[in-house]
This record gives sequence, structure tokens and C-alpha cells, in this order.
Amino acid sequence: MERYRNLSGDSGVEAYEIGDDFVAVRFKPGVVYWYTEASVGARHVAALKRLARSGQGLSTYISQHADVNGGYARKEPDD
Repeated sequence: MERYRNLSGDSGVEAYEIGDDFVAVRFKPGVVYWYTEASVGARHVAALKRLARSGQGLSTYISQHADVNGGYARKEPDD
């Protein structure tokens, strides 16, 4: 996973991984949520990728879009 830049300084996101059709986001304290095109749609995955790369707004976007916040494909502890 790539470390999230957290430009705002107060994000709960630690790291992320981007794939062709998914974004995995590791939140503090180490829980990883997988957002896929199948679970939240291609438009949301594209936005999550853009925000992850920019280092700002990722957690806010997830929390403000109910279909993303509750639409993750899976949730697991980070190894």
C-alpha cells in the first residue's frame, strides 16, 4: 500500500492501494476497506482514485456519500 499524504493533517486514512477496478483504503487503526466498481460504481472508484493520489479529501468523500460509505466490497484487518 502507498502512504496517504494527508495534506489536511487530520485524515483517518493511513494508506491506499489502487487497482484497475478498485481502491483499497486503510483507515486508522489498520482496517482496510475495499471499494470496487461492482460495489460502488465506476464513477465513485474514479473519484476515490483521484482523491487518494491527491492526498486530500478521501475520507470526507467516503463519509459524505452513503452509497460509498456503506458500499465497500469487503473489510478486513491489515496484516
